[in-house]
Amino acid sequence: MSWENNTLVRALPRLETVGEIEAILGRPPSMIMLKTVAALDEGCRAVLAHSPLAGFGYRDAGGVGRTTFIGGAPGFVRVHSPTRMSFTLPDGEAHGPVSFVFLLPGVGEALRVNGSVAKRKGAETFVDVQEAYVHCAQAVIRSRLWFSGGPGGGAPRPGAEPRMSQQPPAPAGAVPEVGGAGPLGNPGVAEFLAAAPFLALSTWDDSGGADTSPRGDRQAVARILDGRTLVIPDRKGNKRADSLHNLLRDDRLSFAALVPGRTGVLHVRGRGWITDDPALLETMALRGTPPHAALVIDVEHAEVTANEALTRSRVWTAARPGPGAAPDLMVVAGNHLAANMAGAGPLARLLKAVTRIPGIGRMLRPVFNRASRSGLRKEGYDDVTIGGRQSIVESEAANPLREVRIAEVRRETPSAVTLVLEDPGRSFDFRPGQFFTLVTDIDGRPVRRAYSASSAPGAPRLEVTVKQVDGGRFSTHVHRNLRAGDRLSVRGPSGAFHVDPAAAHEVVLIAAGSGITPMMSMIRTLTAGRIALLYSSRSHEEMIFADELSRLAEEHPERLAVTPILTRERGRLDAAGVHDWLAGLRLSEEVQYYVCGPEALTDVVLGVLTERGVPDDHVHHERYTSGTDVTTVATVPRKMLVEDGTHEVGSLVVEPGQTLLDAGLAAGLPLPYSCTVGNCGDCMVKLRGGEVAMAGPNCLTPEQKADGHILTCVGLPLSDVTVDIAEP
Repeated sequence: MSWENNTLVRALPRLETVGEIEAILGRPPSMIMLKTVAALDEGCRAVLAHSPLAGFGYRDAGGVGRTTFIGGAPGFVRVHSPTRMSFTLPDGEAHGPVSFVFLLPGVGEALRVNGSVAKRKGAETFVDVQEAYVHCAQAVIRSRLWFSGGPGGGAPRPGAEPRMSQQPPAPAGAVPEVGGAGPLGNPGVAEFLAAAPFLALSTWDDSGGADTSPRGDRQAVARILDGRTLVIPDRKGNKRADSLHNLLRDDRLSFAALVPGRTGVLHVRGRGWITDDPALLETMALRGTPPHAALVIDVEHAEVTANEALTRSRVWTAARPGPGAAPDLMVVAGNHLAANMAGAGPLARLLKAVTRIPGIGRMLRPVFNRASRSGLRKEGYDDVTIGGRQSIVESEAANPLREVRIAEVRRETPSAVTLVLEDPGRSFDFRPGQFFTLVTDIDGRPVRRAYSASSAPGAPRLEVTVKQVDGGRFSTHVHRNLRAGDRLSVRGPSGAFHVDPAAAHEVVLIAAGSGITPMMSMIRTLTAGRIALLYSSRSHEEMIFADELSRLAEEHPERLAVTPILTRERGRLDAAGVHDWLAGLRLSEEVQYYVCGPEALTDVVLGVLTERGVPDDHVHHERYTSGTDVTTVATVPRKMLVEDGTHEVGSLVVEPGQTLLDAGLAAGLPLPYSCTVGNCGDCMVKLRGGEVAMAGPNCLTPEQKADGHILTCVGLPLSDVTVDIAEP
């Protein structure tokens, strides 16, 4: 029988009462219901502190149900009290009842939390917690969520040490042909479903409740029947059946599906109902054992998108927790059960005593693993392995993010402030003139911008000066929101524009606007030799470091000469002005020239230096532009093959809206990079095949572009691509 027939699907029998569902599933044992607590206890808080990722179900302002994955780093949820927590929701607004399933990489069990939105403050959403409980490991084990790249699944094997695991994308089953029109025919959807073994399913009831439940199966957890219909097998579980009971009262649902190794998410929403049709269930049988029921979904929306939480959390490549590093959810569940058992009877006292035994979770884990293995084999899984070996790769740690504290925000001009950053116990080492990439969350999304250091290297504090740019997300955030005590991250140093203090006996500095910032680092560092500075600014009021430059020039006239150019009074600095200023300097043949400013001024100065016969190796320049966000041009996932000369390094999927670099790093591949914003060129690779669009302006020269080089940090694939990371 072919199910690619809408009439046949609609004619399937439906389970429409609680009695019909319980006749098939059975009623949940009282012990299962006793594992629910009404507040976040110590065990729940420990899970939240370690979890980098959660499935999240919510309804938007229009009442439309949505499911996504949120997080990005352990502890992304902030607990304010046992019944109040908050988190950042990058896209949209959540209203009313919400639900979560918190995941721990390498661990089978999950923590489910249900509640309702209490308030919103910017991108921060505050939730009143109504209930929490530990979900069994079966969905994760069935799906091999954490071990899809190799044998086994479930929780880490006892005694395993933390290791880096590169998890390649899960092998896809045959991609079905989508019969008929509908959302499941959208770009990339069928291919994603064929490889997705795990999803988070969100449902709601009609009395203000919500639930997000993990679902897992071998290879494809949801199968396509036609262009707008999916079916999800409902195999044996703990018999809570929250999702199924909710659908009897409100048939609206949504889910977010994962493919291990990929950083994209498939978002689906529609309406669902339950069937026990024998012919349909038989199509999902494992070793002759069909599921006892199935969830049929009439799909209204389906779309694959890149997911920031998956990218940032690196759940597919991060080190798995070693013994005792993460909370044991089996012990957490035992504590919940003991707390809920009536009175202080002997069974309750025994359970409480057992859960307090050090290492009890590890001792009992083999027993539970054997029970899980036995149960899953009865369902038809013939290759169940609890635990398993992971492939090991080197950590991408050559240029990690470094969290720093803002010690001071110092006003320099009406449009420029200096951030004074500190990392107690560590100094900031760089070369005068280099820049750092600052990273902070704005409305729930990480935003990166490169800023030159204006302080001298080797100090316990790093100073970067940020000029307000009209429409600039990062600079506006810095000026409006950042205060002393706030934290952000830095990466770097980066850049080939720098001076060697030991060899800089005579230097000429030409800067405009905020181009003075790397020059200031050079001036503050060079204690010997001669410095001549030509500094163009709109007005004296907008001249960054004006007072300090005047003071230094007065105190050290033999070392520093400063010539200000105020463009509101005398117009823009042109070639004649640069010629005249240079002609007035008595310069030796060893002088080194450093130029930093807008592209137009930089071109003028470089032209003058060429006319004066200055050798190219004596000229150093850096153009700056205001940061721009990468514009998404890819609408479907694309494959990227990474080579190192003649050697294949690996392959991965670049999700819609994702840069080549972000996708590569999330997959654990050794792509070179530094600044991540298109300024330094360290991520330059050779494009061997395919087509890539790059955000601009960037630091690639016309010659490099003509030679087929691209920058992966601002590159978006327009087709499947092959890149070569061998040194250019």
